Amino acid sequence: MTGTTRNPVLRVAPAAPVEAAAHFRASLAFHADVSDVAAALVAGGDPGFVVLDSRSTDSWDQGHIPGAVHLPTVLIPEQAPQLLDRSVPVVTYCWGPGCNGATRAALALAELGYQVKEMLGGFEYWVREGFEFETWQGRERRAPDPLTAPVAGDCGC
Repeated sequence: MTGTTRNPVLRVAPAAPVEAAAHFRASLAFHADVSDVAAALVAGGDPGFVVLDSRSTDSWDQGHIPGAVHLPTVLIPEQAPQLLDRSVPVVTYCWGPGCNGATRAALALAELGYQVKEMLGGFEYWVREGFEFETWQGRERRAPDPLTAPVAGDCGC
């Protein structure tokens, strides 16, 4: 056995560049990150999408992205047609990377004919990166976590 086959990273060889490009292109069609969503929302004007918080009312009250639509996943089939325009893409979020609620919400919306992306990192990373959020008491902002937000303000990615 060679050193490469013992290496857990290379035990399964990387995909061919063409296959890798197709995979990562597809991933970007399904996902947006917190920083990109925030940048689009603060740029002014219509961002071209709506942000949807798929959590419970108690979770929404703890904090949510300003301007987000609150629609718990279980209510999507019943209420989405009254709250969302099918011609406008939807970006879903839930608590964070340890929660797949945004994925379930995105699936429910896609099955109803909406264009949808999931926001990676969810509300947790929105707050950790220092973006403003709303609670039932008003707007808040926490200092950025240096492990999740670039000190210089732009990670360069």
